Amino acid sequence: MVGDVLKTELPFFDVCVANLPYQISSPFVFKLLLHRPMFRCALLMFQREFAERLIAKPGDKLYCRLSVNTQLLAKVDHVLKVGKNNFRPPPKVESSVVRIEPKNPAPPINFREWDGLVRIGFLRKNQTMSALFKHTSVVTVLEKNYRTHASLHNIAIPENFSLKDKAQSILVESKFDQKRARTMDMDDFITLLHAFNKEGIHFA
Repeated sequence: MVGDVLKTELPFFDVCVANLPYQISSPFVFKLLLHRPMFRCALLMFQREFAERLIAKPGDKLYCRLSVNTQLLAKVDHVLKVGKNNFRPPPKVESSVVRIEPKNPAPPINFREWDGLVRIGFLRKNQTMSALFKHTSVVTVLEKNYRTHASLHNIAIPENFSLKDKAQSILVESKFDQKRARTMDMDDFITLLHAFNKEGIHFA
């Protein structure tokens, strides 16, 4: 196969080994992880900082949306560091090889919903969830989704309904109002997503 890997429909494969152009690292990782049927594992070389983001844990400086989304779908391990002097001419950055093994079966979670929540959480990862769900842009999108959901399921919306107040109530009841994305693990995000979905609030 020859062409742009991001635009090409991938065939069935078992193992992927690649040294990618570093600027397509993130879209390529998620193209792989959302590919069906699932592959067994991938060995990929990335820019060092990107690799560290993939394996970062809650509380780590580099923990981010990429970390959470990748680790939802796969087991990720750092294999080895590759110094820039191993290349001719040497690049400006250090590299690392990472092993990615998809979780099989995949977790029973709507990834677009999941990513919608995680995206909000990491808008400002040091802000509390309560503060994030007061942003006008966040409230506007969620209210549109809520009204669509209500219309599809014939749910009456009270005249004095406030999406902002409802979101704050959910956060307090689930004890996430003072939590910050940078310290939340996979189970925290799953619990919070279910709490919102149960009340008809969706992120996609």
